[in-house]
Amino acid sequence: MKNNTKILIIIPARGGSKRLPGKNIKQLNGKPLIAYSIEYAQKNIPNSDIIVSTDNEKIAEISKKCGAIVQKRPSFLSEDNTPTIDVLQYVIDHAFSQYDFVVLLQPTNPLRPNDLFQKAWSVFSATNIQSLFTVSLNHHKLGRINNGSFIPTTYNFGQRSQDLTPLYYENGLMYISSVSLIKKGILMDENSFPMIVNPTYSSVDIDTELDWKWVEFLIQQKI
Repeated sequence: MKNNTKILIIIPARGGSKRLPGKNIKQLNGKPLIAYSIEYAQKNIPNSDIIVSTDNEKIAEISKKCGAIVQKRPSFLSEDNTPTIDVLQYVIDHAFSQYDFVVLLQPTNPLRPNDLFQKAWSVFSATNIQSLFTVSLNHHKLGRINNGSFIPTTYNFGQRSQDLTPLYYENGLMYISSVSLIKKGILMDENSFPMIVNPTYSSVDIDTELDWKWVEFLIQQKI
């Protein structure tokens, strides 16, 4: 990475969570959930500033104690259906400095490989791509139900799992994008690079109490 390259790490953390209230400040193995993403950025992403975008005072207080910059998010960007790209654009427009690239870290994904950013940045900086996101292999046989009938969409009845065409899902662990692309209203599109990540990490995206227990188990097992 060039010494003059400026990276802004954005961690969006709303206070509202209907299925798991207060999850971003809930204690996970002795520290708040939001702290995991902040600490990951501090340890693994050089030449960067960390901004937590939040509408919640408690999240703001904890984030500041962890060493992040806090930007207060307005109420019109704190709804359940607020697009992430709108939040990113607002953070960039109101940041105290100018940046070249944005790394998006979701606080609901507390487990990331330590070398994830290093590997992602190596790919990102060695090509002409404007954005990158992480994906993982989907092993499920998926279909839809129509009028009480199951219609396979990713396989044929009787087909073995090992014979399926490899399909991948966006796991949310990390996104990297140029600031210029985000200003156009784009975080990722068909030109973005899909970086494959180990399923153990990608299986973590906390939204419910069951998700929380799964993460606790993985941490206890030192995954």
